[in-house]
Amino acid sequence: MGAAAKPIRTIERPQHPRPPRRIRARKLLDPQIARDALKQSFVMLRPDIQWSNPVMFVVEIGAVLTLLVVIQALVSTSVSQVPITYFVALDFWLFLTVLFANFATALAEARGKAQADSLRRTRSETPAYRLKAGDVVEEVLSTDLRPGDRVVITAGQVIPSDGEVIEGIASVDESAITGESAPVIREAGGDRSGVTGGTRVISDRIVVKITALPGQTFLDRMIALVEGAVRQKSPNEIALTLVLSGLTLAFLIVVVPIWPMAWNAEQYMMGYLGITEPLKSLGTDVPTLVALLVCLIPTTIGALLAAIGIAGMDRALQANIIAKSGKAVETAGDIDIVLLDKTGTITVGNRHATDFTPVGDYSQLKLALLAGLASTADETPEGKSIVRAARRSELESEI
Repeated sequence: MGAAAKPIRTIERPQHPRPPRRIRARKLLDPQIARDALKQSFVMLRPDIQWSNPVMFVVEIGAVLTLLVVIQALVSTSVSQVPITYFVALDFWLFLTVLFANFATALAEARGKAQADSLRRTRSETPAYRLKAGDVVEEVLSTDLRPGDRVVITAGQVIPSDGEVIEGIASVDESAITGESAPVIREAGGDRSGVTGGTRVISDRIVVKITALPGQTFLDRMIALVEGAVRQKSPNEIALTLVLSGLTLAFLIVVVPIWPMAWNAEQYMMGYLGITEPLKSLGTDVPTLVALLVCLIPTTIGALLAAIGIAGMDRALQANIIAKSGKAVETAGDIDIVLLDKTGTITVGNRHATDFTPVGDYSQLKLALLAGLASTADETPEGKSIVRAARRSELESEI
């Protein structure tokens, strides 16, 4: 039964266990990400979006006012104290400041969205086998499922959406979601009936009743967190935003009264000197006052504040860690020691057979063949790894 035995079955060579691979970090200015961020930076000029950053919202209002002054100067015949190129250059730098702030935020968000592509593909491409009246099965996409639908999942298939097992019992590999290496049992009629979309059934057959709407599954929430769509601000970020808003309001109170004061001074000097031609000072020059305000308020910090939290979450994701909020990133900065409750959190996820150790009169090849035959019908990750190891032992003996 040794060297003359036929191969158990044709399978691929096994892959040895190895530590989880880190997500490959993208370049800071990846061309595709930079193009998407540049487009989004113009979209973010909308007031309803820009309002979330009070400092840059004030700068944007100043840029719009300066643009109106430029248009008025182009169509007016009156002579200005400064050339029109001064107004154009000033307005250019104001809009460039707002666009730079938007680009920094959009770039950080785009990097996080790029990391969620694989999760999005899993959500949209997962087939589902829905049960209709008369136990007729139809194949649909997971995005077409609604609460109350019944789907059939057999060994090797991915569970299309969150739901409850209403029929059958099966072993489910949840390592992609929980990091737990060992399969878990999910069965109908107990407290272990809940299943999560994106996990894989590795044995038997179950019928699942869908409980989540499209866009509200666990996988969708993970994608939203990664993309920053529901990003929660950290306490420090909230406090800093309030401080920056307060400083901006204070400098507005200081700068805005300069215009009426300068205008009254001009009227007084015209009456004192007895002239009719209006005087033009920089105090009544709106673009110059806007430039003064932008220099006084904390524009740089306000421009990069939102990008800091998103960039921190993206940096954690590169280490295969999903940070649910900016507060989690700040807390992680103070961590010195991490205690893990199980090795499955940091290992490959599935146990593998790596070698056969015979005892007594059995040879390693005979032990491998017997173990492989005994595990041929075993659909668990452990059983499949034994078959692969047996096949490898047979190939090595032939060589």
